Amino acid sequence: MSDFQTRRTMMVDTQVRPSEVTRFPIIEAMLHVPREAFVPEARRETAYLGENLFLAPGRVILEPRTLGKFLEGLDIKPGDRVLDLATGLGYGAAVMERMGAQVTAVEEDPTLASAAASILAAQGAANARVHQGSLAEGAPAAGPFDVIVIEGAVEVIPDAILAQLAEDGRIAALFVEETVGIARIGRKEGGVLNWKYAFNAGAPVLPGFGRATAFVL
Repeated sequence: MSDFQTRRTMMVDTQVRPSEVTRFPIIEAMLHVPREAFVPEARRETAYLGENLFLAPGRVILEPRTLGKFLEGLDIKPGDRVLDLATGLGYGAAVMERMGAQVTAVEEDPTLASAAASILAAQGAANARVHQGSLAEGAPAAGPFDVIVIEGAVEVIPDAILAQLAEDGRIAALFVEETVGIARIGRKEGGVLNWKYAFNAGAPVLPGFGRATAFVL
């Protein structure tokens, strides 16, 4: 077993499983997908730390616990159409693709988007495609989606994103409220989105998902 394989097993056993992530498809995918392949080469030694990993200003790879708990709450099934917003280098997209999802991974940063497409292709993630464009606009042409995952924090979610969620669809987002990050899972029922508290976590607020600042003269 390689050193990275050993670390991957330790990540699942010490960070993911103890965080009440129990669904077998999630565990299997996180044991299978080589997280180090989706981390900038100079920082691969940090790939399995239990923290967010820096990608670019305001952008991170979510810590394994956060991603795992998102996936636990979303109950992704094979064949689900997933919108992965702020995919970064594609790790979350690869995990969900491994779970059987059809993933549209949106990345605004052209450098990250190009690298994500290359890495996903090299890893054989045939059902994950990268769309380079505005995070706040999503990928309406590929929707509606059964699941939306936002891989970063939000203060507000643009209506354009919420409109891409199918009826009975699920969405995971990390809301910044004052100094606290609150992860919630939402479900659209009868055209109405109902949110439930899931857990606390932290991440930078994504571009296009901040609250508009009011200027007072």
